[in-house]
Parts: sequence; structure tokens; C-alpha cells
Amino acid sequence: MTLHELKNFTDALPNTAAMPVLFLGHGSPMNAIDDNVFVRSIQALSNSLPVPRAIVCISAHWYTQGTQVTAASSPTTNHDFYGFPEELFKVQYPAPGEPHLANHIVHMLSGEAHLDEQWGLDHGAWSMLTHLYPLANVPVIQLSIDYTKATEQHFELARQLSSLRKKGVLFVGSGNIVHNLRKLDWNNINTVGAGWEWAQEAQALTNKWIVEGNVNPLLEYQQQGEAIRSAVPTPEHFLPLIYTLGLRSTTDHAHLFNDALVGGSLSMTSVLLS
Repeated sequence: MTLHELKNFTDALPNTAAMPVLFLGHGSPMNAIDDNVFVRSIQALSNSLPVPRAIVCISAHWYTQGTQVTAASSPTTNHDFYGFPEELFKVQYPAPGEPHLANHIVHMLSGEAHLDEQWGLDHGAWSMLTHLYPLANVPVIQLSIDYTKATEQHFELARQLSSLRKKGVLFVGSGNIVHNLRKLDWNNINTVGAGWEWAQEAQALTNKWIVEGNVNPLLEYQQQGEAIRSAVPTPEHFLPLIYTLGLRSTTDHAHLFNDALVGGSLSMTSVLLS
């Protein structure tokens, strides 16, 4: 796609009211097929969201060297897990891709990103989108998380894409703010509200910073004490939140939902910016 074609593509996109931005706590892949309080909340949210021209999803489960953007016109449904019921492996989410938008994003990021035609939609994306847009009739592309970048760089990369919100693009970050699988309480794995004391502390702190719009401690999360370090032992599930916050405008308000811990060390906290 030439620069001239990219400009024509951008100019052809009508301006819209700014689309909201979502961060969704995705939890277990079983949330794709389970009927629970978290799933029902996302399904209810779908009724109030505007229908986007396209969706850009940043999932914890596409963690790469370098930033990649899916460019397939018909992305596959990736079942990137094991040990779950066969019913889950039969789920398909046949949303179309949007190669022109993928090209445009690569152009916007000035060489920081590259096209990928092999990766489809991983479960961090489709397990949530199947409840948001069950007809799979909205084009979806994924933006990978570059593990070589610092937290601040992820935030700045998202800021570079924020103008797409006014072109009908819905950004969805998919991960978990508190995500420590090694400290799961298996006796309470399905108990809503079951959280270790450190997890409750981390949940309260991060919620406060998100609602206040105080992004600095979230960017410097590793310096915020033992509770946060236990909540975020590895960054891949936390960084989709950073992308969401990088897309935030000065007029957006943060609305928390699904704000509960399960299994002691996993938060389903989700954020709507609008």
C-alpha cells in the first residue's frame, strides 16, 4: 500500500464521535462459553456500545519481539491453550480482518510496527469479543505487545494511535490487572470476591489510580510496593491496561466494572473509558 493510497484511505474514513476504549479482564478461556456474572456484564455492555467501524485488540497472549499488526483478511480463531473441554476448542469467531487499517497503523507508527499475516485472533481477543459482538460482523485486527519495550513506550505507542478513536475504531485491551497464577487459591477458584490480602491491596491501589487518571504510578508499577509486585509478577497481562490508558483523552471518565477478585490472585476488573 503506497503512501498515497494510505492517505486516501485515511481521508475516506468519516469522522465520528470518539469511540470508547475498553480494558477487559478476561480471566480463564472458559469465559468464552461460561454463563457467569462477568460474562453477563460484558454482554450487557455490548447493548450500550456504538457499533465500531473496526476493532483493534491488544491481548496479553500475543507477546512478541517487535510490534506486529495482523493483516489477514480472514483471521483464524487461535485456540492457544490446552487442557480445556473440547467444547471450547470448537468455538470459532469468524470476524473479518481489515488489512487497509493494519497498513495504516503501521504507517502511523513510523516503522515501529510490522504486518503479520499468520497470526489470527488469540483467545484473549475472541473470548471477549464473542460476548461484545457475537455476530462477528465487525472487522478485527490485533496489535501485539513488544516485550522489548519499556512500560512508558507502550503508553506512548498507544497515544500515537488515539486519533483513530474519531475514525470509528474501538480499542480493546484484554488482560488482567492482578494476575499471579502461581498463587491461585484453587479452593476458591470460582468464588467471586475471594482475594488474598495483597491482591485486595493491589486492586484498591490500581483502581484508585485509574479512576483519578494518575498514570505515573501505573507506568512505574514495579516501584509501588510488594502488593503490586505480587499482583504483576510478569507484565504481559498488565500491559493491555497501559495501552488503554494511553488512548485516554482529557475528557474521558473511567468506569470500573467486573471489579472482583477470584481464586485469591486474579482480578476481573475491567475499565470503560468514555
